[in-house]
Amino acid sequence: MNAFVINVDEVDDLISDRVVDEYWQRGYWRSPQLLSTDKIERLRRAHERLWSGDYDHEIASNYGLPQKPAHPADLRQQCNAFWLNDEIREVVTSPIIGKIGAKLMRVDCARLWHDQAILKPPLAATRPAEGARPNVGWHQDYGYWTCADSVNMCTAWVALQDTDLHNGGMRTITGSHKWGLIADSHQFMSQTLDEDAARFASFATSEWIDEPCTLVAGSASFHHALTFHGSGENRSTLPRLSVVAHMMPDGTGYRSGQLQHPNQVFLGPSARDGQPFDGPYFPVMWPPASTTVRRQG
Repeated sequence: MNAFVINVDEVDDLISDRVVDEYWQRGYWRSPQLLSTDKIERLRRAHERLWSGDYDHEIASNYGLPQKPAHPADLRQQCNAFWLNDEIREVVTSPIIGKIGAKLMRVDCARLWHDQAILKPPLAATRPAEGARPNVGWHQDYGYWTCADSVNMCTAWVALQDTDLHNGGMRTITGSHKWGLIADSHQFMSQTLDEDAARFASFATSEWIDEPCTLVAGSASFHHALTFHGSGENRSTLPRLSVVAHMMPDGTGYRSGQLQHPNQVFLGPSARDGQPFDGPYFPVMWPPASTTVRRQG
């Protein structure tokens, strides 16, 4: 069964100049449905397997393995899920997602920076135990990625069910990518959305416009690495599931002296400034046959 309802050639028609302009003006763009219904169901089953410890591949150490939540209402976040599950790998490394990302970043070649599988449980009937994390705090992805020397990075957040504010869908701050990197914007786990919004808005160079990112199952939000986004509680009765591909231009290099990112270890013990993030840990997504590292973005 096909994983996608479009093919690579159709991406050129989908990502028109108007769409690219919208992405750069607003800081994000929402796609129509990309995944087939069959693939959505397979990815939902992949989530079940992932969180139960049923992996398609073994890895040599504990690095990257899922962490058991402290409470059933905790958010579950698995980075490098493509190591562990082939269904997830098919999507987050796909040339279709990669070509969309490359066109939005205005580059010829896109690599995977890293991926995620995210499960947001429904809010418990009573207040979750101390330490439970039902929200995703306001953050800029690049706040976690400053060891990379390009801010021209793009995230594809793929919904595995119809997603809106009721079940904890993403909220984006329109145009916030134009503000540059805001200090202390790596607040993924923060639970104080209103207080953080007021604090970050004080650094804004335009109005803080909080816009719901409503998605149908199998569609995706593509947002710039500097776009502020977050999400509230899942008030439905079912988990909110997603898979996420974070993409970078081929040739993106290492910056020393910055916030450390777990994946920078794959550059080896003597990483040097400008050393490109490449190789199997950072696979080329588009074009599929490309192996050439060249500076872009």
